[in-house]
Amino acid sequence: MMFRFPHGLSTRGTHHGMTPNRPLAVVTDGSSGIGFELARQLAARGFDLIVTAEDHDRLQEAAARIRAEGAQVETAVADLRRFEEAERFYTATRVMSRPVAVAALNAGGGHGGAFLETDLLDELEIVDLNVRATVHLANRFLCDMVYEGEGRVLMASPPAPATPGPFQAVYDASRSFLRSFARALRAELRGTGVSVTALTPGPAGSTSVHRVGTDGVRLGRQGEDDPARMTEQCLDALFSDEDETAAGPAKAEAQQLVG
Repeated sequence: MMFRFPHGLSTRGTHHGMTPNRPLAVVTDGSSGIGFELARQLAARGFDLIVTAEDHDRLQEAAARIRAEGAQVETAVADLRRFEEAERFYTATRVMSRPVAVAALNAGGGHGGAFLETDLLDELEIVDLNVRATVHLANRFLCDMVYEGEGRVLMASPPAPATPGPFQAVYDASRSFLRSFARALRAELRGTGVSVTALTPGPAGSTSVHRVGTDGVRLGRQGEDDPARMTEQCLDALFSDEDETAAGPAKAEAQQLVG
């Protein structure tokens, strides 16, 4: 079944086959990498899903793989850099008439290159996707969760560097913003029954690793790790109500720092 929304945004899945007593999870940028693993593993933990991504074909392929494992999945194609599409995506989740128990805000990306040499519109799109879209959807889902008195938000925030990052200035700044934003929201929401956890995956799981600048600069660390294992660690932290979780190389490095 296909559900159509204004300006071409649509959901597709097994709406009528969803079980009302199963919790509902939303995953942004869920067609590949850690976003796909978040969707797949949330399904394995008993959640119905609404998954969004910008690429229609990859999103449908990812959803089919998750459905093949017995999960119920709705999909919505949306470019979350655009305010109207982010808002329509949120509206699409409301069609379910069920509270969102988990919102995994994973969409993000970046470009490499010297700030004065990169295209300004490219840099602003980093802000639109990494910062504005996350703030937008966090506001919408958290308001609903506080009303319901329960819910969890997992906010993807690749580890911010200890010092500013030359040749990825806006991207690194967005990472610092997301980490700070997640921690501040967690403090504000204490006692509401709603929690926010910052996800800080290693590069294999980071959305931004799959998006490179015009100079071919690969963002993030060079080490690789298994997205499935990293995602399992992240979800364990989410459901244990931890404020921040590092996984893969990031987790190993953090453990070394604390001895």
